[in-house]
Amino acid sequence: MADTVDDAILAFSKGKPVMVFDSDFREKETDLLWPATAATPEVMRRLRTDCGGLLFLAIGDEIGQMFDLPWLQDLHTHKGLVDDNPVLSHLITNDLQYDTRSAFTLSINHRDTYTGITDRDRSLTTKRFGELSGELMDKSVTGEEAYKRLGLEFRTPGHIPVCRESPGGLSARQGHTELAVAIARLAGQVPATIGAEMLQPDGDGALSVEDARIYAAKYDIPMITGDDLINALNMHK
Repeated sequence: MADTVDDAILAFSKGKPVMVFDSDFREKETDLLWPATAATPEVMRRLRTDCGGLLFLAIGDEIGQMFDLPWLQDLHTHKGLVDDNPVLSHLITNDLQYDTRSAFTLSINHRDTYTGITDRDRSLTTKRFGELSGELMDKSVTGEEAYKRLGLEFRTPGHIPVCRESPGGLSARQGHTELAVAIARLAGQVPATIGAEMLQPDGDGALSVEDARIYAAKYDIPMITGDDLINALNMHK
């Protein structure tokens, strides 16, 4: 039997992983995902060794607004920055084959990390970012106080790339970031999800859906599609 969104929601609500295939019409990639607050060195090691793609932290737009995190695409096209660094005008993102905008914002390290790249360091950065985001959202902390609290624990650049959800979520953009955040919200988790794209063993392409489903079955991980999530969200409206 195919996994359902309810299966994925239940697993994620317990801090367990899920797998999400985006679409045959987008990047054709499957992500292995965990709630950010469930990050441990073992989780990071699993993402690093079993996936092969980039480890990324997907955050909801509400977290992006709370911390006022800029999209790198906007920073890198800002006139003042381009004037000071003319090479940016030659590196402009205007040819994405799967979208019109990139979700990347700043990269971060927790201030208690050493290099930031070890499994322990990256799990600390991920877990504390998720926890701090949840704590501040619960208290409706915004503005300068939110920035200070973030800066007390984190610095940039770092070894955890952060991707910010587009305003409107999946109604505006059906990317990995929006899918990862959607499952967190449905599961009652902080809208912050750590994940990585699953690649073929040789690294030359995305892991096929068939192989992804074999992996999911082997480790008893619910696997759903982007369409499954979108349909579930429409039902919850």
